[in-house]
Amino acid sequence: MHSQLKKIKVWDLPIRVFHWSMLGLLIGLWWSADAGEMSLHQVFAYLFMVILSFRLIWGVIGSDTARFSHFVHSPKKVMQYASNRQKPDSIGHNPMGGYMVVLLLSLLAIQLVSGLFATDDIFTEGPLYSYVSSATASTMTWLHKQNFNLILGFSAIHVLAVVVYLLKGENLIKAMFTGYKHLKGEVLQPKMRQAWIGLILLAIIFAGVWFSVLANAVKYM
Repeated sequence: MHSQLKKIKVWDLPIRVFHWSMLGLLIGLWWSADAGEMSLHQVFAYLFMVILSFRLIWGVIGSDTARFSHFVHSPKKVMQYASNRQKPDSIGHNPMGGYMVVLLLSLLAIQLVSGLFATDDIFTEGPLYSYVSSATASTMTWLHKQNFNLILGFSAIHVLAVVVYLLKGENLIKAMFTGYKHLKGEVLQPKMRQAWIGLILLAIIFAGVWFSVLANAVKYM
């Protein structure tokens, strides 16, 4: 007989804002590049810089389930989890999912940094394009384009995993909207940072990006 399910808050508001904002921005970045709307693409990219920078900082100082130390485990523990046919419920990311998060964040960081040096060879250049040689800029432009294909591929794997869990009865999508999971047994509530701390941090990062590059990009839209 299964223990009674207990409602546990696993995702704070800042993490949920990050997750859905990142999805929207990736769609916007893809569309704007494909449509040749490069001024808009730059604006989306700077907003992307804001939320990615926030996520990296929140991964150190945020709620328990947002911290890298909570979901990045040793390869041995990941293999043990993968080989366990009766996988235990996880608060936040499970050991395998944690590696996927790190991989996706790494790819997103590569995408952001390479874009700072990239050019479309027509009108638009990244803000650091002039600081490198044409050969380096060409390499960064190639990396920027190819890395996005990797992001799409691993994002598809991520979505497939979510669908598999949904078919098994665990609705990860709903949890990312509401912040709550229903877990079996005696589960301790992870410590949650107050949302206003994350939102203030996000506002500070936005202000820094706005006054350094974003305001000028908006002006030329």
